[in-house]
Amino acid sequence: MSKWTDQLPEAAKEYIGSRRVDEVECVTGDIAGVARGKAMPATKFAKQTNYFLPNSIFLQTITGEWADNPFDAFTEPDMFMVPDFSTATAAPWTADVTLQVIHDAMDQEGNPIPYSPRNVLKKIVQLYNDQGWTPVVAPEMEFFLTARNIDPNMPVEPPMGRSGRRAAGKQAYSLSAVDEYGKVIDDIYDYAEAQGLEIDGILQEGGAGQIELNLEHGDPVRLADDVFFFKRMIREAALRHDCFATFMAKPIAGEPGSAMHIHTSVVDTRSGKNIFSEKKGEATESFYHFIAGLQNHLTGAIAVLAPYVNSYRRYVPDFAAPINLEWGHDNRTTGLRVPISSAAARRIENRLPGMDCNPYLGIAATLACGYLGLMEKKEPRPEFKASAYIDSDDIPSNLGDALDLLQADTALKAVLGEDFCKVYDSVKRNEYKEFLQVISPWERQHLLLNV
Repeated sequence: MSKWTDQLPEAAKEYIGSRRVDEVECVTGDIAGVARGKAMPATKFAKQTNYFLPNSIFLQTITGEWADNPFDAFTEPDMFMVPDFSTATAAPWTADVTLQVIHDAMDQEGNPIPYSPRNVLKKIVQLYNDQGWTPVVAPEMEFFLTARNIDPNMPVEPPMGRSGRRAAGKQAYSLSAVDEYGKVIDDIYDYAEAQGLEIDGILQEGGAGQIELNLEHGDPVRLADDVFFFKRMIREAALRHDCFATFMAKPIAGEPGSAMHIHTSVVDTRSGKNIFSEKKGEATESFYHFIAGLQNHLTGAIAVLAPYVNSYRRYVPDFAAPINLEWGHDNRTTGLRVPISSAAARRIENRLPGMDCNPYLGIAATLACGYLGLMEKKEPRPEFKASAYIDSDDIPSNLGDALDLLQADTALKAVLGEDFCKVYDSVKRNEYKEFLQVISPWERQHLLLNV
């Protein structure tokens, strides 16, 4: 083996075995979480320590347009892309032996690019580390398998199951419903094993063809990397079986949306103890301060947790999605849920993020709000013990208002980084402006001949 392959994780080495690596995909996640980068022969990759990409990849919108550069002229200077070999993993759906390696974006002086989403998350984690804390997260991934949709003007439909029927909704936790598209699930398991990705469990959610995949708790950056890899891998597994996998927040009218719930706790780095629990097992002041930080700052972070116009279709009553920032023990109607757990595993589940959000940014925003709470030491609102599907001003109703609220939260912007917030605002306002120029079927149906 050559020196660079000696640095690979065990799962990647096992995948290669005695074979020769043909290709390496050098990737990084853009603002949307889309994998950008270059693929190159492994022989070429072995000879270089980095490669270059223009910084404009972080100004590209989800439609492929370019947002205004908030700093200077649009000259697209190069960034240094530096490999993080701990992320190297297989791309098992390819015909040859291909590895993926996540790269960190650095400027030409060697400093982290402040608007690279992975760098934003690393910055937030470092804030915790500076206080002697280690944040721990566990994301849940919800997504839909759908029939192929090659005409954007047509509604999305559930996939055809092995029974010859369309996948049915309202079958939460049904094992038979999961078996309807078992071949896709089998490939997801096989791909995950080849990639060294750990799955804590897979279950049928409430929507037609909707699946939830849970991940083990751990380091925030590693878990964000895992979600980043999983999203690409799940799409590939679905395509092998003539269907799509979508991570849209609300792909099918009348069905629940897809969330990326984020469970979070904080450990004292020296002692290894959960700072949310006292020795006798009771909740600490830090636990309540963290909740208060989420309540006080998540309104500003919604623009990051719900990054598209479609995201706000998920926040509706009685569709298994939160519509406010109330908190409660084992209450799934609240935006902030405290699951049943031991004192050592006491954690807070942020149910606000949609599965369409960038995993690095969704986790970063959650941790940023909690960090502010730990610093501000405020008390949360009283625990909500009833159904929280009530009117609230906690959550904006559209992307434009959400971006305004992010701009207004100066404390949150300072933690996430002013430069990142400027780039994010530029990209998202460009997308929102483009959406507002689209005439929808509803408008043609009800306005064309009636007004």
